[in-house]
Amino acid sequence: MHKITTLFWDIGGVILTNGWDTRSRREAAETFHLDWGKFQERHELSFPAFDSGNISLNEYLNRTLFYRPQGFTREEFTAFMFAQSKEYPESRAALDAAARTGKYFIGAINNEPLELNEYRIEAFRLRRDFQVFFSSCYVHARKPEEMIFRIALEVTHRPAEECVFIDDRALNLENPRRLGMNTIHYQSAPQLRQELQTYGVEV
Repeated sequence: MHKITTLFWDIGGVILTNGWDTRSRREAAETFHLDWGKFQERHELSFPAFDSGNISLNEYLNRTLFYRPQGFTREEFTAFMFAQSKEYPESRAALDAAARTGKYFIGAINNEPLELNEYRIEAFRLRRDFQVFFSSCYVHARKPEEMIFRIALEVTHRPAEECVFIDDRALNLENPRRLGMNTIHYQSAPQLRQELQTYGVEV
């Protein structure tokens, strides 16, 4: 087994809750009395561009909600979106522990729209652990596609066999595995620690 020098982490679903998933959108529909079908249809058509950094939050809101008058403000809805983000303390503790050793290059490979990504980085002080963010909104590529993983490897100049990528979705692990990266399918914080230790990672 190669010595692990690099840890790439997904954020939503591993370190934090997902930023703007189906559950959050359903809660938004109930809170703001939205027509779920129309909102979801417009979301599905708009989200790939939003997630890839090709349209702004304002443009996303214009497409999904503010194409007609609403009984709430853009600011109220944005605040609701941001408030959906919570930390998973146990898995964050594992990340903190790995970062504190100073032995690993630690980066994020995550799908996230720009404004939400930057809010989460600041609100949860993610820079204390992560040295780089290969976020879909910055690199204009999304998981599960191979491109975002290639970018991470090429920019960091890290051999794939020295890397571990952690994600809560099995599909997102297939392409990094084909590229030669080690992978962990995140299911719980204790399982994550155990599998990292199997790779010789100090947590």
